[in-house]
Amino acid sequence: MRVIISLACTACKNRNYTTTKNKKKQKRLEVKKYCRFCQKHTTHKEVK
Repeated sequence: MRVIISLACTACKNRNYTTTKNKKKQKRLEVKKYCRFCQKHTTHKEVK
């Protein structure tokens, strides 16, 4: 049971990435990725 989710930059709030996760096994996803709007690596959090 995998669900498609969006990842948003915590600095500029833009939704840059999409990924999948197991809905039953995982909590909110938080990953450090490159933001092309901020032009640096920032934390990206899962949004609805």
